[in-house]
Amino acid sequence: MHFMAKARKSSSRATGRRTSASNSRKKKNLAPPPPPSRGGVELVDPLVQAQLKTYEEAVVLLQQQKFSRAKQELERVVAGPSRELADRARVHLRICEQRMKPSTEQSARTAEEHYQRGVTLMNLARWDEAREHLDKARKLAPKTDYIFYALAALDCLTGEAKAAMANLKIAIDLRPENRYHARNDEDFAFLQEDPQFTELLYPEKDGTAG
Repeated sequence: MHFMAKARKSSSRATGRRTSASNSRKKKNLAPPPPPSRGGVELVDPLVQAQLKTYEEAVVLLQQQKFSRAKQELERVVAGPSRELADRARVHLRICEQRMKPSTEQSARTAEEHYQRGVTLMNLARWDEAREHLDKARKLAPKTDYIFYALAALDCLTGEAKAAMANLKIAIDLRPENRYHARNDEDFAFLQEDPQFTELLYPEKDGTAG
C-alpha cells in the first residue's frame, strides 16, 4: 500500500512537470515578434525613422566632403530621440569639425595647398577668403582643371553666373569629364535654369559634342 501511494505521487509530479513545460512552451509561442530595426536601431517610432534618414543623408554629405552641410544635418540627428543615433552622429560631428578647421600651422605656398585651403573655406561659407586662396592656386597652376572647377562652384554659390560659366568652361576644356561631374553637382543648382549652362553641359543635344 505504501509503495502504491508513492507511485501515484511520483506520477502526479511527472504530470505536473509536463503541464508546466507545456505551459512554458505556450508562453514562449505567445511572445511578440521583435520590433523592426535597421543597423541595430529600432524603427517603431516615426521620429526615429526620420532621425535615421537624416543620419544617412549626413553620412553621404560627409563622404562627399560637404562638411558644412553634413554638420548641420548631424546636429539635427543629435537632437533626435534615439540615443544610439545621437552617439553615432557625435562621432561624425567631431570629424566634420576637424576637417573644417583651416590649418594655421604654416601658410599655404603651393597651388595644391592654396586649393585645399580654398575648398575648406568654401565649406565654411567664408567666400572672400576662399576666393583669395583659389585665385592664388590658379595663378600658380593655370592649367589645373579642378582649380577652375572649384572657382566655378564658388562663383555659383555667390551668385556670379557669368564668372561661373567662364570658369566651368575652362575646367571642361582642360578635362572634359568635368562636364559630367557638374551635371550632378548641387553646387551648380543656381545655373540649372540657364540655357547657356544647359548647352555647356549637354552639347550632344545640339550636335556640338566633342
